[in-house]
Amino acid sequence: MVSIRLARGGAKNRPFYHVVVTDNRNSRDGAYIERLGFFNPVARGNEERLQLDTERVAYWTKNGAQPTDRVAKLIKDAKKLAA
Repeated sequence: MVSIRLARGGAKNRPFYHVVVTDNRNSRDGAYIERLGFFNPVARGNEERLQLDTERVAYWTKNGAQPTDRVAKLIKDAKKLAA
């Protein structure tokens, strides 16, 4: 099954996540099909906290990709910011 989930990057105590489409059998930070954006939970000042390609997210969900709970909330937030 294909899922849309977070892949962790960044330094220790300074997380940074890529929103990726991947086969759910792959490891968290392993191979992925496509990168859809990023999420920076510790963004400060003028740093961007969330960036998503909503057209590609819609494409993948239409074709059966299941977002994780956290990613579903981020997609909802991104749509709210875009409107």
